Amino acid sequence: MLRLYATVAAGGFRRFATYRVATAAGVFTNSVFGFVLSATYIALWDQRPRLGGYSMDDALAYVWIGQALITVCGLMGGGFEDELIERIRTGDIAVDLYRPADLQAWWFSDNAGRSAYQLLGRGVAPMAVGALVFHFTLPPDPGTWLAFLLAVALGSTVGFALWYLVAMSAFWLLDGQGVAQVAWLSGLFFSGMLLPLNVFPGALGDLARMLPWASLLQVPADVYLGRYEPGWDLAGAYAFQGFWALVLLGAGRAAQAAATRKVVVQGG
Repeated sequence: MLRLYATVAAGGFRRFATYRVATAAGVFTNSVFGFVLSATYIALWDQRPRLGGYSMDDALAYVWIGQALITVCGLMGGGFEDELIERIRTGDIAVDLYRPADLQAWWFSDNAGRSAYQLLGRGVAPMAVGALVFHFTLPPDPGTWLAFLLAVALGSTVGFALWYLVAMSAFWLLDGQGVAQVAWLSGLFFSGMLLPLNVFPGALGDLARMLPWASLLQVPADVYLGRYEPGWDLAGAYAFQGFWALVLLGAGRAAQAAATRKVVVQGG
């Protein structure tokens, strides 16, 4: 069975690798938004040095990490939920349920392949562009890079779990796009895509840092910037991501089980 899921992941990687023009367009778009946000952050940090505990170099690194992880961790969409919602709406999901594989594990594997490609195809390039134009913080040693990649992997898992749960809502709703829009707006704000969550004031900041969206960008970025000390502090960051991954994957599995037991597929 593990071999099957590995094959699905490899297929997901290859499928997205064929869209080279779309990848190039995505790199261009991410780079443009990176320049816009960098200019905004420079103006803001000129007025408020050490805002959120970040130096100017840290803030610029945060911008380009965000651009690199948009598609990897699903900050603005998982990249698979539209297809899954459409299959539920049309009834094609019945075919998926007849496969000799778990539905959630199948889509998780497919998404893992997609995320791996997006990390290489749309993650590395914008970071390289930003590094050529701006001076921003880089990890001082390979260990920090490895710690960052683990945080990205956990963030991608949380992102998948969030968007899978969104897709499952289509079993009960006429159209899951409304829930997807709410999740999109929540991710845009609470992931720290617009501003680091460390900048959010008071109770709002405390709440934002406790929500699952913090796992997608804020935690990986802080691991990259060395804001977690090696040892228990870093383990706590991973535990936070792992906690939300397990909770959301469990919620998705419960929704899947309830849907396949008692919900008639729309259009099926």
